This record gives sequence, structure tokens and C-alpha cells, in this order.
Amino acid sequence: MDIHDELKRWWDSDAATYDRAATHGMRSPTERVAWTAALLRALPAAPATILDVGAGTGFLSIAAARLGFKVTSLDLSSEMLARLRENAAREDVTVTTVEGPAEQPPEGPFDAVMERHLLWTLPDPAAALKAWRAAAPEGRLVVFEGLWGSADRAEEARARIRTAWRQLRKVRPDHHASYEPAVRAGLPLAKGTHPDALIDVIESAGWNAVAIERLRDVEWARLLAMPPAERVLGTTPIFAITAR
Repeated sequence: MDIHDELKRWWDSDAATYDRAATHGMRSPTERVAWTAALLRALPAAPATILDVGAGTGFLSIAAARLGFKVTSLDLSSEMLARLRENAAREDVTVTTVEGPAEQPPEGPFDAVMERHLLWTLPDPAAALKAWRAAAPEGRLVVFEGLWGSADRAEEARARIRTAWRQLRKVRPDHHASYEPAVRAGLPLAKGTHPDALIDVIESAGWNAVAIERLRDVEWARLLAMPPAERVLGTTPIFAITAR
């Protein structure tokens, strides 16, 4: 079976419980405002046309639509998109949904292409980034990612402690299951998303004027929403990479 079929099956299964995980949503008004500020800093002025790739249940899409952007949401999973449409209707915003792989975006041109925590689960991140550049030839790229995995040993150790603490407290896992080893083996960034690796692949795909910003306001908002005992363990560093 093609790896895209495997990924679609996995995310279709994950859609039913995806929004229950605190890390997949905006846990507080403070976090919502922090993400709003991050979008306004990174995106062109509304009502620009935005392509949200790997949109999932609508975390970025709905936040951008709320700000007046014209949003098209692309995702491999039909079940994720179904929940995105439900969430958009609940928020009373308009979002256009397109089902398909990240490497095959709908025809633009778009003023910007954005993604959040997607690059690690792509079989060919460079091909996807090149395709996004073709979809937004005069636009910009906005990548929201986190420092996790074996790409950074110190953060990997902290993440293991956080996971153990959550298991001790019997907190529901963020996902319904883990990827099969054969699937992870086909994902170049599955071991982690270090900023250096992401900048290299973004530049190699032809994007220019690359810049990076750590989203400390989002991190702080997430810390405030945590139980006091959990705050000492910190939270995953989050950053935005933009390019033209």
C-alpha cells in the first residue's frame, strides 16, 4: 500500500478523538490571542488568500478565517476535513476544504501557504515545499513547528519526563495510536524537527528571505493553562519560520 494511503487511514482514525487533546487546541483565551498575534505578524494583510496545508480539524484555518482571511484548507484525511467543516460552522466562519496530499495543492495563486506540525509526517517535505512555492509564486511561506524528538537531546529528555508524568496522571494520549515502524521509516523528519533541518529544506526548495521567530507568547500561554505541578516541566519550544 502507498504510504499516502497508510497516512490517510491513520489520520482518518485519529480524527474522532483529535480535538480532545489539549495540545491540539487553544486551551485558553490567552493562547487564542497569542496565536492571533502570531498569524498577524506572519501573514500578509487580510483579506489575503491563504492555503493551510495539513489543516486537520481547523486549528489555523479557523483562526485565520476569523481574522478575515480567505482560507482554503488542504488535508489528506476526509474525516479531519469533516470535523473542520463542523468546527467552522460552529465558529460561523467560511473555509473552503480540499482533500488531497500536501504535495498536490490546489491551483492558486495564493498570497501565502501555511502549515502547523505537518512537515514531520510528509514522505517528501522538499517536494511539498516546492509545490507550495508554485501555488504561491508571489506569496510567502509560514511554517509553525516545535522543537521535539531526537533532533535535540535536551528537549528529547524533557519530553520523556513530561510523557511519564502524564502517564502517571493517566492523561489521555494526544493520538489514538503511534505510526507503524514501516511508516515512520518513510518519513525523513520523523525523528524530530530541528530548526536547522527545516531551514535547510525550505531554502533547498527555492524559498528565500527565510526568517525565524520563537513564539514565546504562545509557550507562556500554554504554561499558564497547565496544572501548577506540571509547569516546572516546561513546554515544547514553538517557532515560526517565514520565507518569500
